[in-house]
Amino acid sequence: MMEPGYKDRSVEVEHTEVQRKSDSSVVASSFIKYAAYIIIFFGALFFLVRYVFPMF
Repeated sequence: MMEPGYKDRSVEVEHTEVQRKSDSSVVASSFIKYAAYIIIFFGALFFLVRYVFPMF
């Protein structure tokens, strides 16, 4: 049963969707940055193995 002081009212329920924002330019620049780090690392390693270690 309804209470005497209760008024029938409509309540709007707001549904919000949370979307993960992934900016493709940020992902691409991060990939390029870490790929450059890896290339530089292996280039230095190759230099050490090819030219420095044979001197000893």
